[in-house]
Amino acid sequence: MRLVPTLTHGPSTLVAVLLGLLALVPLTGLAAYAWTATHPHVITTTTRIRAAPAQVWSVLADRAAYPEWNPSIILSEGDLVVGGRLHNEVRSGDGTMTFDPVVLAADPGRELRWIGRLWVPGLADGEHSFVIRDLGDGSVEFTQEETFVGALVPFAGATLDLQDDVDAVNAALKERVEARVASAP
Repeated sequence: MRLVPTLTHGPSTLVAVLLGLLALVPLTGLAAYAWTATHPHVITTTTRIRAAPAQVWSVLADRAAYPEWNPSIILSEGDLVVGGRLHNEVRSGDGTMTFDPVVLAADPGRELRWIGRLWVPGLADGEHSFVIRDLGDGSVEFTQEETFVGALVPFAGATLDLQDDVDAVNAALKERVEARVASAP
């Protein structure tokens, strides 16, 4: 009985098989990226806050105060200007994670939006937005959304289950803004 495999079709067949298998790696990544482009992983939550848009923006834009109230983003540095790069540190499980997103929109009283990427574009991209919509009755609708796309997103599993975190940030923002409004002269 022979236990050692033999090459019956020559070395060129083995090379062709190995190259074929190697080609499957980028094709799988491309297929995963294409899937998330049409089926992104989206987390969203909306909260009504009894305050003017400028009052909500002042708390959202005061990132030096995040450690006082924000249960998720514990550090955020950098200029809130389109094209600016931020440095954010977030709670992640028992530790923290840092990322350096690029600001896509910074419209005071209306919207803050950035995109963070894992290493290179297309692996795992997260676009995060904070939208303030004036309801015209002394309150706003505040919507926070995170949209993930990329080749690694379908394989991320529970890593991207951040709904509780997003809900907690909205609740904390509402509490902080409404407390400021109530204590204003």
